[in-house]
Amino acid sequence: MRYFIIAGEASGDLHASNLMRELRKADSKAEFCFLGGDLMQAQGGTMVIHYRQMAFMGIVAVLKNARTVLRNMSDCKKAIVDFQPDVLILVDYPSFNLRMARFAKENLKTKVYYYISPKIWAWKEFRIKQIKRYVDKMFTIFPFETAFYARHNYPVEYVGNPLVDSVCMRPNQEQTFAEFCSENNLPDQPIIALLAGSRKQEIAGCLPRMMKAGLLFPDYQVVIAGAPGIDIELYNSILKERNVSIVFGKTYELLQQSKAAIVNSGTATLETALVGTPQVVIYHVPCGRLGYLVKNIVVNLKFISLVNIIAGKEVVKELIAHLFTVENVAMELDNILHNESNRQKMIKEYSDIKESLGEPGAAERAAGKIVDSYL
Repeated sequence: MRYFIIAGEASGDLHASNLMRELRKADSKAEFCFLGGDLMQAQGGTMVIHYRQMAFMGIVAVLKNARTVLRNMSDCKKAIVDFQPDVLILVDYPSFNLRMARFAKENLKTKVYYYISPKIWAWKEFRIKQIKRYVDKMFTIFPFETAFYARHNYPVEYVGNPLVDSVCMRPNQEQTFAEFCSENNLPDQPIIALLAGSRKQEIAGCLPRMMKAGLLFPDYQVVIAGAPGIDIELYNSILKERNVSIVFGKTYELLQQSKAAIVNSGTATLETALVGTPQVVIYHVPCGRLGYLVKNIVVNLKFISLVNIIAGKEVVKELIAHLFTVENVAMELDNILHNESNRQKMIKEYSDIKESLGEPGAAERAAGKIVDSYL
């Protein structure tokens, strides 16, 4: 079959590439055309647009880059028509993908599948109408999503969480701390990891405070997990020659060797939990306290981190908007670095979260269902 896949972010590139690998196993005649990244490109097929040209966050960024956004939509529609896919597979990225779902349904005889649901359970719940109208099947990755969609009379299929697969299959799991430091030219000093996000805007908004908080602990070294597709010059412009290291392409290895992490809210919070590293979650909201109040009106959830949402309680501290200060981050870091009971409690609750997500094999199960449902 012919598969057209759209992933607009780094995490989508990862999950889509794993799905492509499994689709090839289930369908020996699989052909791919896609919007995505380097990991998808490694699986073969034709890339139309790299996600780096699509990753605009927030209304202001979208408006400033409106011409690029409109061109991307036009190029994607043309590519879909030219490729004539049997299946259109959408990976999160709802503002763009739901438009493509509508286009495909109205102009082509193709099935539309969603792998990794948009977070409409958190905000923009009205999008359920578009999903019910234009998406043939939704494959979800969180158990609570099944109940959410059931309330809207839209049956979905839970296939497991692909991050469980990614963490289970991560490289260098037997690597020692000394080997990691030697390989990455780091001193022999315990590590505080910084995961500032995958977009330029969020890195610029979060990293300075994250870095300042980490540097308040002189017995630890601060190491940034460099995001894929982000030029090192962006990090250097923020570091300004401070004694902070950057490691690219080894986020899981870095987390495994770190005593604690400061993590920008998003997929990385769950990855950090599955690796087992105690963390403090932060999130930059423009306009501080006012932004926090708006968030409470717009977002339908008590928590913002996937760790706490899945657990249904506070497992990790969330420092959002005006609460995201250097002092607050440092205080929470101290709680998980130097209070062993706090560390062990967090690690135990991580184990409960991992168990609730089920066994590895999400991409394999999703690929099998896609191929079977089409045939």
